[in-house]
Amino acid sequence: MKELLGVVAAAVIAVFGAADAFAQDKVKVGFVYVGPVDDFGWTFRHDEGRKAIEAEFGDQVETTFVESVSEGPDAERVIRQLAESGHDIIFTTSFGFMNPTIKVAKDFPNVKFEHATGFKRADNVSTYSGRFYEGRAVIGAIAGKMTESNIIGYIGAFPIPEVVRGINAFTIALRKVNPEAEVKVVWLNTWFNPGQEADAAKTLLDQGADIITQHTDSPAPLQVAAERGAFAFGQASDNSQFAPEAHLTSIIDDWGPYYVERVRAVIDGTWESEDTWGGMDVGMIAMAPYASTVPDDIRAMAEEIEAQIIAGDLHAFAGPINDQAGNEIVAAGEVMSDEQLLTMDFYVEGVQGSLPN
Repeated sequence: MKELLGVVAAAVIAVFGAADAFAQDKVKVGFVYVGPVDDFGWTFRHDEGRKAIEAEFGDQVETTFVESVSEGPDAERVIRQLAESGHDIIFTTSFGFMNPTIKVAKDFPNVKFEHATGFKRADNVSTYSGRFYEGRAVIGAIAGKMTESNIIGYIGAFPIPEVVRGINAFTIALRKVNPEAEVKVVWLNTWFNPGQEADAAKTLLDQGADIITQHTDSPAPLQVAAERGAFAFGQASDNSQFAPEAHLTSIIDDWGPYYVERVRAVIDGTWESEDTWGGMDVGMIAMAPYASTVPDDIRAMAEEIEAQIIAGDLHAFAGPINDQAGNEIVAAGEVMSDEQLLTMDFYVEGVQGSLPN
């Protein structure tokens, strides 16, 4: 009898041991978000990418996320908790998470980290971003053709190169088709604050803007534009549902394929630290459907710009380009290098006001 019990106990232990081993074989994937998952902008699109991982790998993975994490010490605490709790790969999805990511990665060399929009890497830290400026070139051209006041309002989050690059790409494209048009910028120093974003839109409309664009993450500016009879562009995802009468198009960030690829590399054991900066040509950046309020000829122009960017025949920062003071930054026939783009800290001609330090 004792022998029989021993066999049964061994069988039970074997079953539960196998179950534990199976659970441990799951790849744990963590995400740190700067905004809420329902911002319908930046964080929403990253969370769609997380869901793409689950759809692709099913029971092979376990994903978790922490939303609305402040950039700074709070980010380090959250990233460290994810690393301590057995996550195999952690995606930190905002520029301000860069230093905390690097700091935690040093203490967890066997955990893989992926940081969005940053530039610091390590053996276990990759970086990735999208060439959002390509979409800014498309919407800048649309704005140049559709504005009547020749004043475009632009709501910026933080004056980091990523956001400044978008403002400049938008303005260059704007003035190619409408040399009289200018851009007014309001800086908020936040990625997501619907109240502040709405107030910024109202301020810009009061200053004569008839089109609003944004590099912040809520649909509030779109809704204000709709209330005031103006047009606007969405941010990071298709925002047409929030203000269909105002929405012209949005730049869409598609992170899903990248996230699936990187998690697959963890599963396969082929993950290596690398830098990825994808654009329209690889589908990381796309345009939402153009609204019926965009005239046919302007829609055709926008689609042609998209096609030229994808084919490599058009670069948003091809010369000649002058800075705000009229100094030539890029000569005719030349294209700004990636290094210059990644460190951009000036306004081009056509942007009003001073760039904050």
